[in-house]
Amino acid sequence: MVEVSHNGVPAMPPASDVAAPSPGTGRSALGGVRAPMGVRGAGGVPPCQAQQDPAGVPVPGAVLARADHENFPVALRILAAAERRQLMAVYGFARLVDDIGDELQPVEARPGALAWVEQELERAQRHEASHPLFVALGELLDTGDAVVLQALRDLIAANRLDQVTSRYERYDDLLASCALSANPVGRLVLAIFGAGSEERLALSDDVCTGLQLTEHLQDLREDARRGRIYLAAEDRRRWGCDEEDLLASTASVAVRRLVADYARRARELLGAAVPLADGLAPRHQVALAGFAAGGLAALDAIAEADFDVLGVACRPSRARLVIHGGRLLVATLRQRRARVAEGHRGTAEGHRGTAEGLRGTAVRARRTVHGPAGAGRGGRVGLR
Repeated sequence: MVEVSHNGVPAMPPASDVAAPSPGTGRSALGGVRAPMGVRGAGGVPPCQAQQDPAGVPVPGAVLARADHENFPVALRILAAAERRQLMAVYGFARLVDDIGDELQPVEARPGALAWVEQELERAQRHEASHPLFVALGELLDTGDAVVLQALRDLIAANRLDQVTSRYERYDDLLASCALSANPVGRLVLAIFGAGSEERLALSDDVCTGLQLTEHLQDLREDARRGRIYLAAEDRRRWGCDEEDLLASTASVAVRRLVADYARRARELLGAAVPLADGLAPRHQVALAGFAAGGLAALDAIAEADFDVLGVACRPSRARLVIHGGRLLVATLRQRRARVAEGHRGTAEGHRGTAEGLRGTAVRARRTVHGPAGAGRGGRVGLR
Protein backbone atom coordinates (compact mmCIF):
# COMPACT_ATOMS: atom_id res chain seq x y z
CA MET A 1 0.00 0.00 0.00
CA VAL A 2 1.32 3.44 -0.91
CA GLU A 3 1.76 5.77 2.03
CA VAL A 4 0.38 9.27 1.52
CA SER A 5 1.79 12.33 3.23
CA HIS A 6 -0.31 15.09 4.79
CA ASN A 7 -0.46 17.04 1.54
CA GLY A 8 -1.73 14.11 -0.48
CA VAL A 9 1.60 13.33 -2.15
CA PRO A 10 2.57 9.64 -2.26
CA ALA A 11 5.36 9.41 0.29
CA MET A 12 8.78 8.08 -0.57
CA PRO A 13 9.26 4.75 1.17
CA PRO A 14 11.34 4.81 4.33
CA ALA A 15 14.81 3.41 4.21
CA SER A 16 13.56 0.15 5.75
CA ASP A 17 11.44 -0.47 2.65
CA VAL A 18 14.54 -1.00 0.57
CA ALA A 19 15.91 -4.36 1.63
CA ALA A 20 19.54 -4.17 2.60
CA PRO A 21 21.83 -6.87 1.28
CA SER A 22 22.50 -9.65 3.70
CA PRO A 23 25.21 -12.31 3.59
CA GLY A 24 24.64 -14.60 0.65
CA THR A 25 22.18 -12.32 -1.11
CA GLY A 26 22.37 -9.56 -3.68
CA ARG A 27 20.02 -6.55 -3.77
CA SER A 28 19.30 -5.36 -7.26
CA ALA A 29 19.42 -1.69 -7.96
CA LEU A 30 16.07 -2.47 -9.32
CA GLY A 31 15.30 -2.10 -5.87
CA GLY A 32 15.20 -3.91 -2.63
CA VAL A 33 14.20 -7.33 -3.93
CA ARG A 34 16.52 -9.91 -2.50
CA ALA A 35 17.81 -12.63 -4.78
CA PRO A 36 19.88 -15.49 -3.35
CA MET A 37 23.35 -15.61 -4.79
CA GLY A 38 24.74 -18.69 -6.43
CA VAL A 39 22.25 -21.30 -7.57
CA ARG A 40 19.24 -19.08 -8.16
CA GLY A 41 19.08 -15.84 -10.08
CA ALA A 42 16.80 -12.81 -10.37
CA GLY A 43 13.20 -13.47 -9.43
CA GLY A 44 13.98 -16.98 -8.17
CA VAL A 45 14.65 -18.44 -11.61
CA PRO A 46 15.88 -22.04 -11.87
CA PRO A 47 19.58 -22.95 -12.06
CA CYS A 48 21.49 -23.27 -15.33
CA GLN A 49 20.89 -26.50 -17.17
CA ALA A 50 22.41 -27.78 -20.38
CA GLN A 51 23.57 -24.71 -22.29
CA GLN A 52 27.29 -24.04 -21.85
CA ASP A 53 28.10 -20.42 -20.94
CA PRO A 54 31.21 -18.77 -22.41
CA ALA A 55 34.27 -18.95 -20.19
CA GLY A 56 34.48 -16.09 -17.73
CA VAL A 57 30.83 -15.03 -17.89
CA PRO A 58 29.87 -14.05 -14.33
CA VAL A 59 27.37 -16.20 -12.47
CA PRO A 60 23.95 -14.70 -11.67
CA GLY A 61 24.74 -14.04 -8.04
CA ALA A 62 27.87 -12.07 -8.91
CA VAL A 63 25.89 -10.03 -11.42
CA LEU A 64 23.16 -9.15 -8.94
CA ALA A 65 25.68 -8.30 -6.25
CA ARG A 66 26.77 -5.35 -8.41
CA ALA A 67 23.45 -3.72 -7.55
CA ASP A 68 24.87 -2.45 -4.28
CA HIS A 69 26.88 0.13 -6.23
CA GLU A 70 24.04 1.58 -8.30
CA ASN A 71 22.78 5.10 -7.76
CA PHE A 72 19.10 4.37 -7.32
CA PRO A 73 16.62 1.83 -5.96
CA VAL A 74 14.12 0.20 -8.28
CA ALA A 75 11.57 -2.60 -7.83
CA LEU A 76 10.49 -1.08 -4.54
CA ARG A 77 8.11 -3.10 -2.42
CA ILE A 78 5.17 -0.88 -3.31
CA LEU A 79 5.28 -2.29 -6.84
CA ALA A 80 3.25 -5.32 -7.87
CA ALA A 81 5.00 -8.67 -7.59
CA ALA A 82 4.98 -9.20 -11.37
CA GLU A 83 6.47 -5.73 -11.92
CA ARG A 84 9.23 -6.43 -9.45
CA ARG A 85 10.06 -9.76 -11.07
CA GLN A 86 10.27 -8.19 -14.51
CA LEU A 87 12.36 -5.25 -13.28
CA MET A 88 14.74 -7.70 -11.63
CA ALA A 89 15.00 -9.59 -14.91
CA VAL A 90 15.79 -6.39 -16.82
CA TYR A 91 18.47 -5.42 -14.30
CA GLY A 92 20.05 -8.87 -14.40
CA PHE A 93 20.21 -8.84 -18.20
CA ALA A 94 21.51 -5.27 -18.48
CA ARG A 95 24.14 -5.80 -15.78
CA LEU A 96 25.31 -9.08 -17.30
CA VAL A 97 25.72 -7.52 -20.74
CA ASP A 98 27.60 -4.56 -19.27
CA ASP A 99 29.90 -6.83 -17.25
CA ILE A 100 30.72 -8.82 -20.37
CA GLY A 101 31.32 -5.69 -22.45
CA ASP A 102 33.42 -3.96 -19.78
CA GLU A 103 35.23 -6.60 -17.75
CA LEU A 104 35.36 -9.99 -19.42
CA GLN A 105 38.96 -11.17 -19.89
CA PRO A 106 40.66 -11.53 -22.20
CA VAL A 107 39.32 -8.56 -24.11
CA GLU A 108 39.37 -10.58 -27.33
CA ALA A 109 36.69 -12.87 -25.87
CA ARG A 110 34.12 -10.12 -25.50
CA PRO A 111 32.70 -10.09 -29.06
CA GLY A 112 32.12 -13.84 -28.92
CA ALA A 113 30.48 -13.59 -25.51
CA LEU A 114 28.18 -10.82 -26.76
CA ALA A 115 27.25 -13.06 -29.70
CA TRP A 116 26.33 -15.73 -27.14
CA VAL A 117 24.17 -13.16 -25.32
CA GLU A 118 22.27 -12.43 -28.53
CA GLN A 119 21.78 -16.15 -29.19
CA GLU A 120 20.61 -16.78 -25.64
CA LEU A 121 18.13 -13.90 -25.98
CA GLU A 122 16.72 -15.57 -29.09
CA ARG A 123 16.45 -18.83 -27.16
CA ALA A 124 14.68 -16.99 -24.33
CA GLN A 125 11.96 -15.96 -26.78
CA ARG A 126 11.34 -19.66 -27.46
CA HIS A 127 11.62 -20.59 -23.77
CA GLU A 128 14.78 -22.54 -24.58
CA ALA A 129 17.31 -20.39 -22.66
CA SER A 130 19.27 -22.09 -19.90
CA HIS A 131 21.06 -19.18 -18.22
CA PRO A 132 18.92 -18.03 -15.25
CA LEU A 133 19.07 -14.35 -16.13
CA PHE A 134 17.66 -15.10 -19.58
CA VAL A 135 15.06 -17.52 -18.27
CA ALA A 136 13.85 -14.68 -16.05
CA LEU A 137 13.14 -12.56 -19.15
CA GLY A 138 10.49 -15.01 -20.35
CA GLU A 139 7.61 -13.31 -18.59
CA LEU A 140 8.46 -9.96 -20.16
CA LEU A 141 9.18 -11.41 -23.59
CA ASP A 142 5.85 -13.24 -23.56
CA THR A 143 4.08 -9.87 -23.82
CA GLY A 144 5.12 -9.78 -27.47
CA ASP A 145 5.90 -6.05 -27.17
CA ALA A 146 8.24 -5.07 -30.01
CA VAL A 147 9.64 -2.22 -27.89
CA VAL A 148 10.83 -4.75 -25.30
CA LEU A 149 12.76 -6.92 -27.74
CA GLN A 150 14.31 -3.92 -29.51
CA ALA A 151 15.40 -2.40 -26.19
CA LEU A 152 17.12 -5.63 -25.15
CA ARG A 153 18.89 -5.84 -28.50
CA ASP A 154 19.97 -2.20 -28.21
CA LEU A 155 21.71 -2.95 -24.91
CA ILE A 156 23.75 -5.62 -26.68
CA ALA A 157 24.52 -3.20 -29.52
CA ALA A 158 25.73 -0.61 -27.00
CA ASN A 159 28.33 -3.00 -25.64
CA ARG A 160 29.41 -3.99 -29.13
CA LEU A 161 29.93 -0.29 -29.84
CA ASP A 162 32.16 -0.04 -26.77
CA GLN A 163 34.46 -2.70 -28.24
CA VAL A 164 35.28 -0.50 -31.23
CA THR A 165 34.67 3.06 -29.97
CA SER A 166 36.61 4.62 -27.10
CA ARG A 167 36.25 8.32 -27.94
CA TYR A 168 33.40 10.62 -28.99
CA GLU A 169 34.16 13.72 -31.00
CA ARG A 170 30.84 15.52 -30.60
CA TYR A 171 28.29 15.72 -27.81
CA ASP A 172 25.64 14.50 -30.24
CA ASP A 173 27.74 11.37 -30.80
CA LEU A 174 27.72 10.74 -27.07
CA LEU A 175 23.94 11.19 -26.97
CA ALA A 176 23.63 8.63 -29.76
CA SER A 177 25.57 6.15 -27.62
CA CYS A 178 23.26 6.85 -24.67
CA ALA A 179 20.33 6.01 -26.96
CA LEU A 180 21.71 2.46 -27.02
CA SER A 181 23.24 2.08 -23.57
CA ALA A 182 20.75 3.88 -21.30
CA ASN A 183 17.49 4.85 -22.98
CA PRO A 184 16.41 1.22 -23.62
CA VAL A 185 16.27 0.61 -19.87
CA GLY A 186 13.69 3.36 -19.41
CA ARG A 187 11.68 2.01 -22.32
CA LEU A 188 11.67 -1.41 -20.69
CA VAL A 189 10.49 0.08 -17.41
CA LEU A 190 7.62 1.88 -19.14
CA ALA A 191 6.68 -1.36 -20.92
CA ILE A 192 6.54 -3.13 -17.56
CA PHE A 193 4.37 -0.33 -16.17
CA GLY A 194 2.12 -0.41 -19.24
CA ALA A 195 2.78 3.28 -19.86
CA GLY A 196 4.81 3.38 -23.07
CA SER A 197 3.15 6.22 -24.98
CA GLU A 198 5.25 8.10 -27.55
CA GLU A 199 5.35 11.21 -25.35
CA ARG A 200 6.47 9.24 -22.30
CA LEU A 201 9.11 7.36 -24.28
CA ALA A 202 10.69 10.68 -25.30
CA LEU A 203 10.65 11.96 -21.71
CA SER A 204 12.06 8.67 -20.45
CA ASP A 205 14.91 8.94 -22.96
CA ASP A 206 15.85 12.32 -21.47
CA VAL A 207 15.83 10.96 -17.92
CA CYS A 208 17.91 7.91 -18.86
CA THR A 209 20.41 10.03 -20.79
CA GLY A 210 20.74 12.26 -17.72
CA LEU A 211 21.40 9.21 -15.55
CA GLN A 212 23.99 7.92 -18.03
CA LEU A 213 25.84 11.25 -18.15
CA THR A 214 25.90 11.24 -14.35
CA GLU A 215 27.44 7.77 -14.30
CA HIS A 216 30.02 8.83 -16.89
CA LEU A 217 31.06 11.64 -14.54
CA GLN A 218 31.27 9.31 -11.54
CA ASP A 219 33.37 6.80 -13.51
CA LEU A 220 35.48 9.35 -15.38
CA ARG A 221 38.84 8.33 -13.89
CA GLU A 222 38.12 4.58 -14.01
CA ASP A 223 37.00 4.77 -17.64
CA ALA A 224 40.05 6.83 -18.61
CA ARG A 225 42.34 4.21 -17.09
CA ARG A 226 40.57 1.60 -19.20
CA GLY A 227 41.27 3.72 -22.26
CA ARG A 228 37.71 5.03 -22.66
CA ILE A 229 36.71 8.68 -22.58
CA TYR A 230 33.01 9.32 -22.93
CA LEU A 231 32.97 13.11 -22.52
CA ALA A 232 33.03 14.62 -26.02
CA ALA A 233 36.34 15.85 -27.42
CA GLU A 234 34.75 19.13 -28.57
CA ASP A 235 33.80 19.87 -24.97
CA ARG A 236 37.18 18.85 -23.61
CA ARG A 237 38.84 21.24 -26.02
CA ARG A 238 36.42 24.02 -25.13
CA TRP A 239 37.37 23.77 -21.45
CA GLY A 240 41.09 23.18 -22.12
CA CYS A 241 41.09 19.63 -20.79
CA ASP A 242 43.66 17.13 -22.10
CA GLU A 243 43.24 13.37 -21.96
CA GLU A 244 46.19 13.15 -19.57
CA ASP A 245 44.32 15.39 -17.13
CA LEU A 246 41.72 12.62 -16.68
CA LEU A 247 44.35 10.22 -15.34
CA ALA A 248 45.42 12.49 -12.50
CA SER A 249 44.71 11.74 -8.86
CA THR A 250 42.81 15.01 -8.49
CA ALA A 251 40.90 17.15 -10.95
CA SER A 252 42.44 20.27 -12.44
CA VAL A 253 40.48 23.47 -12.86
CA ALA A 254 39.84 22.56 -16.50
CA VAL A 255 38.50 19.12 -15.56
CA ARG A 256 36.25 20.58 -12.89
CA ARG A 257 34.79 23.04 -15.35
CA LEU A 258 34.17 20.25 -17.82
CA VAL A 259 32.50 18.12 -15.14
CA ALA A 260 30.39 21.06 -13.96
CA ASP A 261 29.20 21.63 -17.53
CA TYR A 262 28.12 18.01 -17.92
CA ALA A 263 26.55 17.97 -14.46
CA ARG A 264 24.38 20.93 -15.49
CA ARG A 265 23.28 19.13 -18.65
CA ALA A 266 22.50 15.96 -16.72
CA ARG A 267 20.45 17.85 -14.14
CA GLU A 268 18.42 19.54 -16.87
CA LEU A 269 17.68 16.20 -18.53
CA LEU A 270 16.61 14.65 -15.23
CA GLY A 271 13.99 17.39 -14.94
CA ALA A 272 11.94 15.41 -17.48
CA ALA A 273 11.07 13.03 -14.63
CA VAL A 274 8.25 15.34 -13.49
CA PRO A 275 6.20 15.37 -16.73
CA LEU A 276 7.13 11.70 -17.22
CA ALA A 277 5.53 10.70 -13.92
CA ASP A 278 2.45 12.90 -14.40
CA GLY A 279 -0.62 10.77 -14.91
CA LEU A 280 0.93 7.47 -13.83
CA ALA A 281 -0.28 5.31 -10.98
CA PRO A 282 1.10 6.49 -7.60
CA ARG A 283 3.34 3.42 -7.17
CA HIS A 284 4.87 4.05 -10.59
CA GLN A 285 5.39 7.71 -9.77
CA VAL A 286 7.35 6.70 -6.67
CA ALA A 287 9.49 4.27 -8.66
CA LEU A 288 10.29 6.82 -11.37
CA ALA A 289 11.02 9.46 -8.75
CA GLY A 290 13.48 7.01 -7.21
CA PHE A 291 15.32 6.60 -10.50
CA ALA A 292 15.73 10.33 -11.11
CA ALA A 293 16.38 11.10 -7.44
CA GLY A 294 19.37 8.76 -7.47
CA GLY A 295 20.89 10.72 -10.32
CA LEU A 296 20.17 14.07 -8.69
CA ALA A 297 21.64 12.87 -5.39
CA ALA A 298 24.78 11.76 -7.23
CA LEU A 299 25.04 15.16 -8.90
CA ASP A 300 24.76 16.75 -5.46
CA ALA A 301 27.68 14.63 -4.29
CA ILE A 302 29.69 15.72 -7.33
CA ALA A 303 28.95 19.38 -6.64
CA GLU A 304 29.81 18.98 -2.94
CA ALA A 305 33.20 17.56 -4.02
CA ASP A 306 33.74 20.76 -6.02
CA PHE A 307 33.43 18.62 -9.17
CA ASP A 308 36.62 16.70 -8.35
CA VAL A 309 35.39 13.31 -9.57
CA LEU A 310 39.00 12.14 -9.99
CA GLY A 311 39.93 12.54 -6.34
CA VAL A 312 36.60 11.84 -4.64
CA ALA A 313 34.24 8.87 -4.95
CA CYS A 314 30.99 10.75 -5.47
CA ARG A 315 28.20 8.45 -4.32
CA PRO A 316 24.61 9.56 -3.60
CA SER A 317 23.54 9.57 0.02
CA ARG A 318 20.30 7.93 1.15
CA ALA A 319 19.13 11.20 2.69
CA ARG A 320 19.67 13.14 -0.55
CA LEU A 321 17.89 10.44 -2.53
CA VAL A 322 14.81 10.62 -0.30
CA ILE A 323 14.81 14.44 -0.37
CA HIS A 324 14.98 14.60 -4.15
CA GLY A 325 12.41 11.85 -4.49
CA GLY A 326 10.00 13.79 -2.31
CA ARG A 327 10.59 16.98 -4.24
CA LEU A 328 9.94 15.23 -7.55
CA LEU A 329 6.69 13.76 -6.25
CA VAL A 330 5.54 17.17 -4.98
CA ALA A 331 6.41 18.75 -8.33
CA THR A 332 4.50 15.99 -10.13
CA LEU A 333 1.44 16.59 -7.97
CA ARG A 334 1.61 20.34 -8.60
CA GLN A 335 1.89 19.77 -12.34
CA ARG A 336 -1.13 17.47 -12.24
CA ARG A 337 -3.14 20.06 -10.32
CA ALA A 338 -2.12 22.76 -12.79
CA ARG A 339 -3.10 20.53 -15.70
CA VAL A 340 -6.49 19.77 -14.13
CA ALA A 341 -7.05 23.44 -13.37
CA GLU A 342 -6.14 24.35 -16.95
CA GLY A 343 -8.57 21.74 -18.17
CA HIS A 344 -11.29 23.21 -15.99
CA ARG A 345 -10.53 26.69 -17.30
CA GLY A 346 -10.68 25.39 -20.84
CA THR A 347 -14.00 23.71 -20.13
CA ALA A 348 -15.36 26.90 -18.58
CA GLU A 349 -14.18 28.91 -21.59
CA GLY A 350 -15.84 26.38 -23.84
CA HIS A 351 -19.08 26.68 -21.90
CA ARG A 352 -18.94 30.47 -22.08
CA GLY A 353 -18.24 30.26 -25.79
CA THR A 354 -21.19 27.93 -26.26
CA ALA A 355 -23.44 30.26 -24.28
CA GLU A 356 -22.30 33.24 -26.35
CA GLY A 357 -22.94 31.26 -29.49
CA LEU A 358 -26.43 30.35 -28.33
CA ARG A 359 -27.20 33.96 -27.45
CA GLY A 360 -25.96 35.08 -30.87
CA THR A 361 -28.12 32.48 -32.56
CA ALA A 362 -31.15 33.63 -30.58
CA VAL A 363 -30.57 37.27 -31.55
CA ARG A 364 -30.24 36.37 -35.22
CA ALA A 365 -33.39 34.32 -35.02
CA ARG A 366 -35.33 37.20 -33.49
CA ARG A 367 -34.07 39.57 -36.17
CA THR A 368 -35.13 37.16 -38.86
CA VAL A 369 -38.64 36.97 -37.45
CA HIS A 370 -39.17 40.55 -36.28
CA GLY A 371 -36.83 42.54 -38.51
CA PRO A 372 -34.14 44.94 -37.37
CA ALA A 373 -34.42 46.58 -33.97
CA GLY A 374 -36.72 49.57 -34.11
CA ALA A 375 -38.63 48.35 -37.19
CA GLY A 376 -41.86 48.22 -35.18
CA ARG A 377 -44.72 45.85 -35.74
CA GLY A 378 -44.93 46.76 -39.39
CA GLY A 379 -41.38 45.80 -39.92
CA ARG A 380 -41.97 42.08 -39.76
CA VAL A 381 -40.36 40.25 -42.60
CA GLY A 382 -42.02 37.48 -44.58
CA LEU A 383 -45.26 37.38 -42.55
CA ARG A 384 -47.53 39.50 -44.72
